[in-house]
Amino acid sequence: MFIAKQGITKKNLDELTYNIIGAAIEVHKEIGPGLLESVYHKCLAREFSLKGITYMSGRKNPLMYKEIKIESDLRSDFIVEDLVVVELKAVDCLASIHDAQLLTYMRLLKKPKGILINFNCSNIFKEGQKTLVNELYRLIPDA
Repeated sequence: MFIAKQGITKKNLDELTYNIIGAAIEVHKEIGPGLLESVYHKCLAREFSLKGITYMSGRKNPLMYKEIKIESDLRSDFIVEDLVVVELKAVDCLASIHDAQLLTYMRLLKKPKGILINFNCSNIFKEGQKTLVNELYRLIPDA
């Protein structure tokens, strides 16, 4: 069951999204495209720390199948402020399978918002990021 953090609003969540994307832009500005996803992961973790953004990294995602917990190696890249799932890529272009992966992680983790960030692009803001919300997002107050 999803319970919105006390005091969280859609406006707060949008500000957090803005800060996450800003951190990714800073990493991209510093090191550019063409590297491995793992490099961007380490740099973004450092940028989150510098900006005071609370995150968990590499957390195993729970998988329940017909009321039984299944051991799996599903891991999300970041869970930010216990609200936003951030999935990193370093690919030619984002594909629908990446959306599906993020939406599944959001559902499994019971998080209302997710951000895909592709570092293999020329401009993170224009072409390297995509924000997704799910049905839990509607449960959060506007202001």
